[in-house]
Amino acid sequence: MLKARIAVLVSGGGTNLQALIDSQESGKLKSGEITLVISSSDTAFALERAKKHNIASVTVSKKSFGNQAEFESAILDILKKHEIELVVLAGFMSILSAEFVRQWEKRIINVHPSLIPSFCGEGFYGLKVHEAALKCGVKVTGATVHFVNEIPDGGEIILQKSVPVYKNDSPEKLQRRVMERAEWIILPKATELISAKILKEGEKYGF
Repeated sequence: MLKARIAVLVSGGGTNLQALIDSQESGKLKSGEITLVISSSDTAFALERAKKHNIASVTVSKKSFGNQAEFESAILDILKKHEIELVVLAGFMSILSAEFVRQWEKRIINVHPSLIPSFCGEGFYGLKVHEAALKCGVKVTGATVHFVNEIPDGGEIILQKSVPVYKNDSPEKLQRRVMERAEWIILPKATELISAKILKEGEKYGF
């Protein structure tokens, strides 16, 4: 069966990558195949996850390049070499430039740990998102999968899932609940949706 070729971009532990791998191995992610993992850090545990499941991986560290353009050019070359059709950002800590994302319109998706447009945009990542949610006293939070455009967390929403906030929550407790009850569910679902669309529309999505 023909499948859309997927690259997952990571920077850390790779829990969302694992959710994608599990979805692929269980047959829920069937229209796409993770053929490449790109990490911005050579110590990211996500690389171990890729190795365990026989997925090709490569490290592209920003420190190794003189500027953002060179860093992105290296990533672009690797994506083209591997004939990637869909890029999934799963805890990738480097912001991609407007020029880069324009080349991949409707081909890059990201998961964010809040219900966009709340607690999103520049500076909102990791525990900071959950700290902000608790500080505001919201009763419901969640996660969002969206297309990536030139505005941080500003692209079209694909899927969202809500998660309750409890009175005794710490940022860490809330982060875990959002991952387990939202991120790990909607990221594989959205990846399957977009992969299926790429296969269906074929030439319309070509470069």
